[in-house]
Amino acid sequence: MAKILITDDAAFMRMQLKDILTKLGHEVIGEAENGQVAIEKFQELQPELVTMDITMPEMNGVEAVKEIKKINPNAKVIMCSAMGQQGMVVEAIQAGAKDFIVKPFTPERIGEAVNKVL
Repeated sequence: MAKILITDDAAFMRMQLKDILTKLGHEVIGEAENGQVAIEKFQELQPELVTMDITMPEMNGVEAVKEIKKINPNAKVIMCSAMGQQGMVVEAIQAGAKDFIVKPFTPERIGEAVNKVL
């Protein structure tokens, strides 16, 4: 079981992810609605895993991954992207993300990504 921080600007998406992750036996210890909040909560909560949306207001997921990696080079981040964001996914992986899941996602795919990364 992992302590997870969920980052997405859409509340329903955070709710959906939280539901899936909780059912998979993980503990969602925090939620963030943009990259800036994700960085603050990452420092404060020290999650074992972060799910990171790519397109968000204020600070996007790629920038947030870079900052989180500065705080903790061993941070584990899974990117969540919509179809057609492949370019940004590549950028996020280069920035240090460990895996990515494409929306709309299935519980199976999320479980697979989380297990792989942890």
